[in-house]
This record gives sequence, C-alpha cells and structure tokens, in this order.
Amino acid sequence: MDIAKAHGAAIPKLGFGTFPLKDDDARRMVAHALKTGYRHIDTAQMYANEAEVGEAIANAGVPRDEIFLTTKVWPDNFGDGPFQKSVEESLTKLRVDAVDLLLLHWPKFDRPLDETVRALNAVQRAGMARHIGVSNFTSALLREAWAATEVPLANNQVEYHPYLDQAPVLEVVHDRGMTLTAYMPNARGKVFEDETLRAIGAPHGKTPGQVALRWLYQQDGVVAIPRTASEAHADENIGILDFTLSADDVKTIDGLAQPDGRLLNPPGLAPTWD
Repeated sequence: MDIAKAHGAAIPKLGFGTFPLKDDDARRMVAHALKTGYRHIDTAQMYANEAEVGEAIANAGVPRDEIFLTTKVWPDNFGDGPFQKSVEESLTKLRVDAVDLLLLHWPKFDRPLDETVRALNAVQRAGMARHIGVSNFTSALLREAWAATEVPLANNQVEYHPYLDQAPVLEVVHDRGMTLTAYMPNARGKVFEDETLRAIGAPHGKTPGQVALRWLYQQDGVVAIPRTASEAHADENIGILDFTLSADDVKTIDGLAQPDGRLLNPPGLAPTWD
C-alpha cells in the first residue's frame, strides 16, 4: 500500500469509508476491511457509528499503530469548549487515546473560522489528534484556515472522482504540502457504467470502478476512501494495487470531468465551490 505524506502524517492512499454504515453493518465491514488489508479507516461524528467502528478496531487483532484512523467534528460542535468536549466523546466511542487525523467536517459560516481553528489546534496540542485538517473546504477557505492555524494542516477531504475537476483545491493542497482525501470516489456508482473506464480496464482485467480508484490512487498526495456495505466490493476496491494506468489512460480519464459533475451540495453546509 502506498503512503501519502504531509507534515508528519503518513496516510495509506486507499482507505475504507464508513458512511452510512450503522450497527452490525459497521462492525462487520470494518472488521472485514482490516482483515482484508485496509489500514486506513474513516468515520465522523455525524455518521453515528464511531462506537461500532471503535469496537471493530479493538476486536480486529491489528495493532493500533498499524491503523490510520480519521474522524471529523460536526459544525454544531464548533467553538472553544464544545469542540474539545465533542472530541473527547469521539475518542471514548472509538476506544482510542487519539485519532491519527481530525478534520472539521464542513465550514461553518456563522462562526469565525479562526476561533474554530484555534480549538482544532488546542485538541492537537492536547494529544487527542496526531494530525489535523479540514473537509469540504474550497481553495479560498483553505488559505483562510492556513492563515489562522499554528499547527500545519495535513489534509482536506472533498468529493473527488473522474467527473469533478478539483484542480483549484489541489493547487493549494500541493502548495501547502497537504494531502487530499477523495470521498465518493465512485461518483455514487456512476463510474460503474462508464464505457470509457470499462475500455481502459479491460486489458488489465479490471472493472470501471477499479479504474476510477486507480486514477485517484496514482495522483500525488491523493487518498481515496470508497465506502461499501459489501465484502465483495471491499475486496474489489483493494484489488487496485496490482496494475498501473498509463499516461494516456490518465489523460483520457482527466477528460471525463464535467461542469456539473458535483454530486453533493447540501444547502446550509456547502460553501461557494471553486
């Protein structure tokens, strides 16, 4: 498994996303992912599955220091005091002393960003998070967050797949020495029926979904966290490690981006995207 590095963080470039898994499904799939070889698990306060994720990790028989664990703070918990308390609650649910990466889940526009970033810094300095970052931040918001932080930001987690060009965000990420984590890397299943991706994968014996994941995996500093409730699909996703896309293949996939390619844009949470 390749690693993406940023400000001391070493993030496995293929992770296992856990939204919207709940209860036994969350325990079952995290256990299977770790058994299969995944070493990067992604969750969030909003997913309401941190306890199940933590239980699966505790029972997996994999040393804690071999697992890169990410969670995210929901905007309702932003602000000095509530922020730290919510992280303490997350750690209790996850059964860990610290997460490897703690992210702000979405920007919150009715609270000063610098106040939230100071709370994020405080949590890191208190040893509750080894590394910190953000999620769903535009290039402008990334610059604003960097102006406010005293601790390097390691990651920005955003929607990213072949149909969505994230060049402006990637430019800031690379300039600041960060990593980018791609959620919804399969575009809510849209890639599975893509004939261009199918044609690229055929000579390798790979599916369109595997091609889309490999496209992300090969990008410098980019991490992908596909989600699934199926053991077979989890196995298929981790099966991208044994082939490589050519430069021409990558260029072809780059060309699939569309002006209306974004799939997630929740009112009241989403910023004005790049």
